[in-house]
This record gives sequence, structure tokens and C-alpha cells, in this order.
Amino acid sequence: MTEVVHSELDAGICTLTLDSPANRNALGATLVDQLLRGLRAAEANSEVRAVVLTHTGGTFCAGADLSEALAGGASVEEASSVGTGAMLDLIESILELPKPVIAKVDGHVRAGGFGLLGAADIVLAGPGCTFALTESRLGLAPSVISLVLLPKLTARATGRYFLTGETFDPATAVRIGLVSEAFASGDDLDAGLATVLAGLRRASPQGLAASKSLATAGVLAEFTRHARQRADESAELFASEEAREGMTAFLTKRRPHWDLSESGES
Repeated sequence: MTEVVHSELDAGICTLTLDSPANRNALGATLVDQLLRGLRAAEANSEVRAVVLTHTGGTFCAGADLSEALAGGASVEEASSVGTGAMLDLIESILELPKPVIAKVDGHVRAGGFGLLGAADIVLAGPGCTFALTESRLGLAPSVISLVLLPKLTARATGRYFLTGETFDPATAVRIGLVSEAFASGDDLDAGLATVLAGLRRASPQGLAASKSLATAGVLAEFTRHARQRADESAELFASEEAREGMTAFLTKRRPHWDLSESGES
């Protein structure tokens, strides 16, 4: 099996690197399986104090990879159900992990990539980051990832970016609560991560677990309460004619019939 998630342990910090740049680190079956295995191994290893989630290539994560399931003969609805289940598993695993998860991102974030950032405890962004929630342009909605975005983003931010699908930068991501801190260069990003990790290495495992539990309790409770409902909503949207039109237009690089903009661009 191709290794698309690399794991490295250094002085108590387990770094999990998404390494499938050819498909923009999309959440296909192999990547999801290896990432879940990495998270579980980090939980079971008493030497691990915290987890850093990062990536290779210019995209952190482009969301679900439906191509694998579609190539296997699944319908769009069946493929989307697989993708939704994978996203729920990843979010729950990150939230429940009794060790901090720090996302170090310096690339584009789309769709399910927001779910990973929303579930992470600390998010550090470099200058190469762009962010866009484009689901509404496809006849969809950020249903499942809203479980971890709504508790963290401001109400005005969700009211804008969930609806418009426009791209925003790291400074805006900090201002609206998606990102903990943004950095002007890759070197600054590395230094910022080093500062965070130095603090975590000074903390006791018990202290970290108890403190994370306090910080995530509300998010996890809402996740447990509404996960099934959000998954059902997502499935209903994927099965709709508008979603079929939106995804077909996206894949064939044309404008969907509802696009009334002058250029069709963000």
C-alpha cells in the first residue's frame, strides 16, 4: 500500500504529514485509513505528548475524494456517503484524542480540510494559505464540517463565507476564529510552531488531557448530538438535481446554470 501519511516522533511530538499532493491531499480511503491509524497510534503511545498535522504540496486538504468510490462503480450518493462517514470519523478521532492536535498549514484549504482545522486544538497558518467554503456553488452545504466550524467561527463569518464561497486569507481566518495565528513567512511559521511545542512539552500528559477535555467538551457534545442529522442532510443534498448540476459543471469546468455572475469566478 502506498504511504500517503507519514508519521515521525521527535521529543514527544508525533508529526503526521499528509503526502498525496497529486490529488491535493483529498480524503480518499487510503489517506483516511492511514491518518486514523496514525491518530490511534499516537493515542496509544505514552511517549507522545501532542500531534502535529501538516502536509506536503500547495494544498493542505481539498476535501473528500469521491473518485475512488465512483471508479469502483458506486453512485454519487453512495460515494458521498462514504466521504461523509470518513469525515465524521476523522473529526471525532481528533476531538476525542486526549492529546493536543496542532495543524500546521501553508496551502489551500477547501471543503473537508476545514473539518480537520475545526477539530484541531491549535491552527497555525503560513502565507501560502487560502480558504474557501465553496459548497453553496455546487448545490451543497458545509453540513458535516459545520459541526466544528459553527462553535469556533463568528456568526457574521459563517453568515458570509458559508453563503458566498469567496476566498479569504490567513489574516481573515485569524479574525473570524478559524486560525489561531498566521505568519508572514515559512520560517516564521516554523518558529511559531516551535514556540507552541515548547509549551506543550512543559505540560504534564494528565494536565494536557484534562485541559483539552475542558476546551472541547461543548464541541464534542454538539457533534454527538447532531452528527447523524448533518450526515442525513448532506446525503439529501448530494442526491439532488442541483448538486448533480453543480458537480458536473465543476468537473467539466463550465458554469452551472444558476451562475448569474459576470465572470463565474470568485
